[in-house]
Amino acid sequence: MPALPPGFLDRPIAHRGLHDRAAGVIENSLPAIRAAAAAGYGCEIDLQISADGEAMCFHDDDLDRLTAASGPVREREAAELGALPLVGAAPEARIPTFAQALEAAHDAPLLVEIKRQHESVGVGPLEARAAELIAAHLAAGGGPVAVMSFDPRAVAWFHVHAPAIPRGLVSMDWDRDADGRGLSAQARADLSALSTFEASGCGFCSYHWKDLPTARTTALRAAGLPVLCWTTRSPEDDAAARRHVDNVTFEGYRP
Repeated sequence: MPALPPGFLDRPIAHRGLHDRAAGVIENSLPAIRAAAAAGYGCEIDLQISADGEAMCFHDDDLDRLTAASGPVREREAAELGALPLVGAAPEARIPTFAQALEAAHDAPLLVEIKRQHESVGVGPLEARAAELIAAHLAAGGGPVAVMSFDPRAVAWFHVHAPAIPRGLVSMDWDRDADGRGLSAQARADLSALSTFEASGCGFCSYHWKDLPTARTTALRAAGLPVLCWTTRSPEDDAAARRHVDNVTFEGYRP
């Protein structure tokens, strides 16, 4: 089980980069990643896969919210995605590849969320491309990288195929959230309790701060395993969350 590097614990982590829509700095963009690094923060980003198997830095399954295009990210090739301007951003700000995001982060800690993929993609293609790029980044002397996912299968992939990369589970109280309504009671309980944590060799978790503490996160911290949280949006959130976590993922304020 690779330990989470200290860089993910000694500074707050900017959620989707240090973005500010009012200033034209859009989430998961290269300016947002560079801004987080320049400010001395860690940076959290999201990965989706393109139609030709490239890892793209983008949160949503679909393009509609952040671009003038529509439809799933997975149905467009990387070159086409990279040509799409981000709504509200400077004209040169487009959807970046993961390789570009790694370069922009440089030596700043980069926390990478592997988004759950459509069944037509499954587990493996995005994870494999991400692992390849992370290995190249680290070999070139880049800063620390850790991966995480809500999807236990994605985390398990890294455990088997890229075990040196630090990995963790993202979760919350699945009974509280609308995303859990289509899951069985047992599935919600398992996800909330991080039931695959040990089997996947996880070194940390990131939990919704409003659902903390839980018996499980308290036990992990007692065992010396870091608990991060998402996403605090004010100094008041920050102070409340820090009673139960080792670090925060934040947006909308400067901790």
